[in-house]
Amino acid sequence: MREQRDVPLLRGEATRQRATFLELFLDLVFVFALTRISARLIADFADGQRGVLAGLGQALLLFLALWAVWSLTVWSTSLLDPEAPIVQTVIVMTLVGAMTMAVAVPDGFGARASLFGITYVTLQIGRSVYFHIAGHGRPDPQQFIRVMFWLGLGAPLWVVGGLVDDGTVRGWLWTIAVLIDYVGLLFGWPTPRLGAQRLGVHTIAAEHLAERYQQFLLIALGEAIFVIGLAFSGSEFHADQTAGFVLALATTVLLWRIYFHVAGGMLDAAIDRSADPARLATGMAFAHMVMIAGIVLTGVGFELFIVEPFEHLPAAWLIAILGGPALFLAGRSALEYQVYARVSRSRIAGLLALGLLAPGALHLRPLVAGGAAAVVLLGVACADAQRSRSHPPETPTPPV
Repeated sequence: MREQRDVPLLRGEATRQRATFLELFLDLVFVFALTRISARLIADFADGQRGVLAGLGQALLLFLALWAVWSLTVWSTSLLDPEAPIVQTVIVMTLVGAMTMAVAVPDGFGARASLFGITYVTLQIGRSVYFHIAGHGRPDPQQFIRVMFWLGLGAPLWVVGGLVDDGTVRGWLWTIAVLIDYVGLLFGWPTPRLGAQRLGVHTIAAEHLAERYQQFLLIALGEAIFVIGLAFSGSEFHADQTAGFVLALATTVLLWRIYFHVAGGMLDAAIDRSADPARLATGMAFAHMVMIAGIVLTGVGFELFIVEPFEHLPAAWLIAILGGPALFLAGRSALEYQVYARVSRSRIAGLLALGLLAPGALHLRPLVAGGAAAVVLLGVACADAQRSRSHPPETPTPPV
């Protein structure tokens, strides 16, 4: 017992910055989870099973719960040594819990709502309690109290929301619960007498945290590719469907290019140069959350214009076809500000262009609307390339 108590938990200078194989193994669960979120949305847009707006709201709540699980895990392994047995046990617990939540997603607001909500609460509280007990209160017993205080505020809402029969009541309860969880995360779990303190306020592995955000964004792009392949492989391979397939692949490449162009590859340097790394990294977490939600929504649009490229375009489909890229650009603009304390005019122009396209796109076919969105993204990517040629390399200058 004494030996276990003396095992270091905080990362040292010599700990590896790259993600461990166990962390990458955990990511496979979230690949599956994103496919379930996409499948729900595709069904809502194509068949109107729950109504598009209701389906979007429900999918968003499920996504935010899964993102909270992944995000807290990443923060923990960027602060603590991921090779420590206690930390590895927590990652395995997270893998099992997240997989259970993922399989509940398709009916997460129906028959499997209680499974989703109770698993979320059990995982969030259970791994915190285990870590506190197994680590003998290390590294910060007060942080455990802060986190448990906020988890305790939201837990009853998750459990009751999962058990009630009324879907509207469930939606309101889970919305409040998500807000509690994210307000706590954003502001460092402010607690009576103890105050607030973000994770990583003393030390954080910048390279590891940056790499984990980049890896999850690649997971989202991989999920979009999965949607593209599934939609096209199930089609008749007609010329218009083939055109949709090629357009979707090209759009995915543009999303990758826009993300990784300069700022997306400079996250670790920005965190290292920040006067408040924990605050900056928290902002980056929210920026990535928005971008990933945008990629998932864009992937839904791919399915729609590959399967029915020249059918009538329902107005709601524009939420995916144009709204997905807009959401991605909004998150990417926030990330650029966090790295360089500025936002490129091309991103603002891209957002404006997508907004202005919406009214006219109502008279277009799905494939043409998808093509218009791709042209906007191509313009942003070309502007990025032009800036790189005409400006010297920039050093990250984070605003905090």
